[in-house]
Amino acid sequence: MSNTVELTELSVAPAQDEERLTATSSTVAAGNVTASLPPADEGYQAWLVLAGCFIINVLIWGFAFSFGVLQEYYTSHEPFSSQPQGLATVGTTATGLMYLTMPLYLSALQRWPFLKIYSVWASLPFLGASLIGASFATTVPQLVATQGVLFSLGGNLVFAPTLTYLDEWFIRRKGLAIGIMWAGDGVGGVVLPLVLQALLSRYGLQITLRAVGCAMVLLLAPLLVFLKPRLPIPASSAARPIDISFLRSPLFYIFQVFNIVQGTGYFLPSNYLPMYAKSIGLPSELGSLTLVLVNVASVLGCVLTGALMDRVDVSAVSFATGAAAAGAVLAVWGVATSMAPLYIFCLLYGFTAGSYSTTWAGMIKAVQRECPGADTNVVFSFLAAGRGLGAVLSGPLSEALISSGQSMQGKARFAYGGEYGTLVIFSGCTALVGGLSWFARGIRSRSHTS
Repeated sequence: MSNTVELTELSVAPAQDEERLTATSSTVAAGNVTASLPPADEGYQAWLVLAGCFIINVLIWGFAFSFGVLQEYYTSHEPFSSQPQGLATVGTTATGLMYLTMPLYLSALQRWPFLKIYSVWASLPFLGASLIGASFATTVPQLVATQGVLFSLGGNLVFAPTLTYLDEWFIRRKGLAIGIMWAGDGVGGVVLPLVLQALLSRYGLQITLRAVGCAMVLLLAPLLVFLKPRLPIPASSAARPIDISFLRSPLFYIFQVFNIVQGTGYFLPSNYLPMYAKSIGLPSELGSLTLVLVNVASVLGCVLTGALMDRVDVSAVSFATGAAAAGAVLAVWGVATSMAPLYIFCLLYGFTAGSYSTTWAGMIKAVQRECPGADTNVVFSFLAAGRGLGAVLSGPLSEALISSGQSMQGKARFAYGGEYGTLVIFSGCTALVGGLSWFARGIRSRSHTS
């Protein structure tokens, strides 16, 4: 009996239990059965899982973050150019719902780990149907339902299980692993805007969406075969308890509030850069290049920030990235009326704001110091939900900002004197506020010592 209990406890142990999970040769006995765990943080199996997570991010999040190219096409081609109201919510619905529903997915997978294998394969019909279905859409609500809602459901069905695998395979180097994983967003954002622009120019919207939907399914299917957990999945289907004690931690809410604020402004530049580039006279091909530059820089930013998360306090890193991103928006984008300064802004913004979600690794470590039982994936999912809330709000908010910006035309110089002026100001301010948890944590620390 004791051996059976020991196996069950190890097989469901959270990945942050470093003492047990970082051993290079762990042995679990259950009756006469002995299972040897492969090493964490090293070995081809760990890096294969990380590569799989990276490619999944390239396809899923990379496509979602490339919505600016499609939005520019929608607004300039029928049947959507005559109904522009609500188009911005298509992209923010996809990204926002993926973030927002992550606690549901990851909590379900923690309670019923055997669902992981079914979840990754169930994602394929959702993803294929979402983009192929969007190719038949003739109204904005139909786009929201397919390219927005349906795509987000399929995206999380494959992303959430692989995220739990990454948590099992990387312990000491978790920050670096998360940074590399999120760098996949940037790589996807480099490749996919160019692919989308080329396909749209040559074949139009319908064929493009159908081709991308089919390609996504065909690329993901063989990849899923090689993604495996490090810990044995319990044979029992009994529900496991979920520790949510961190939801009583003031420190978590400090991080979450600023995380939500940062999320409300983070997606706006990427969604509107191609349209802004067109407004200053750049052709569509050069407008798409803005997203490429943002994502190229975010790859470097994510990897660097992830490495820092294993060595430097998260509050200092988030403050530095937030302040730098705000400076890039307000001081560079705000005065960019030609190609060169706009491209400089894209690089700066991608490197700084694009790496913000990588700081979640440090936030999770800080929360776990106060709440040792908190599961990494569950805390991650709630931080993701915070960003998702910000993303969902940013859709209708961005349209209101654009409308209000039209009243500023001629009243200021550079970008501030056009329809994008209020959007630039809002994006810069939210980027700055997103890093202010540095001050809030200082106040929190002083209250503990007093």
